[in-house]
Amino acid sequence: MRSDVFDRIDVQILHALHVDGRVPFARVAQVIGVSDQTVARRYSRLRSSNAVRVWGLVDRARLGHVEWLVRIRCTPDSAQAIAQSLARRSDTSWISRTSGGTELVCVTVAATPGESLLLRELPRTARVLDVTAHCLLHVYSGRASGITAKLTALTPEQVAHLRPTELPDTDPAEPVELDDLDRHLLNLLRDDGRAATARLAAETGTSRSTVQRRIAELRGAGVLYFDVDAKRAMLGLGVRTLLWLSVKPARLERVGLALAQHPEVAFVAATSGSHNLHASVATRDIPALHTYLSTRISTLRGVQSIDSAPVLQTFKGAAGPCGPAADT
Repeated sequence: MRSDVFDRIDVQILHALHVDGRVPFARVAQVIGVSDQTVARRYSRLRSSNAVRVWGLVDRARLGHVEWLVRIRCTPDSAQAIAQSLARRSDTSWISRTSGGTELVCVTVAATPGESLLLRELPRTARVLDVTAHCLLHVYSGRASGITAKLTALTPEQVAHLRPTELPDTDPAEPVELDDLDRHLLNLLRDDGRAATARLAAETGTSRSTVQRRIAELRGAGVLYFDVDAKRAMLGLGVRTLLWLSVKPARLERVGLALAQHPEVAFVAATSGSHNLHASVATRDIPALHTYLSTRISTLRGVQSIDSAPVLQTFKGAAGPCGPAADT
């Protein structure tokens, strides 16, 4: 068995975890036709090698928070240090180095549009040459529907058998208020989305039934979702690229929805600014990126310009800092 690629059973397990990050291994085994021990052993191997992690993450928009996509142009000798400093902050995620190593891109969150500490502090940093911030207005695809959602290893019938009952409300009401137990649970699930219920109960000082109920409530409210972080290179996707598109306002919704259906697209959102649509795409290699840009993006009516930036290094993902061999 090759260790540098996912085989058929690995990809089926990945797909199952995307459908429900906390699905019991016994149910996965039943659906894909292998033993419980095989699924548990495969997942343990993939997790211990950092090929796969399941994170329990928070949709900040459901808490009424505002997310900013920030582009930071800095001097070549300072990019590494600034990126590492950003990665240590609790209000940042998805920190990437692009554009020949002189540009950093990250996501930061604030309770209100004017409260972002990062946006206030960055301009005072001597080696930061320019900062451009784009407010995330609407996410068309990403978070719980990222690149792993585009896997086709399972049939629709298998997916239906695995789908969780705590599906988010499609028309959410007011922002959700969290209590101390919610925050404690979310912090634990951020470290390990598949942490055992017994361990979560012991850590939070409550019962297993309470833990199960609160997780179901948080998922149902759309606050909690599970992200399957898999090494893209092992899926045959060696190049990650950030796209900044200028789209005619009247076509923005249609272009955003169209991009969300592309198998190459891991994330796409409407943003503020002259580049009013942002996407993260994953392709096999640079020639495949060129083909995607020239034959798929170019056919979308309303796209006026595209700024593309291949990711050179990822310092921090959705859940925390990445190691030196982080997948790009």
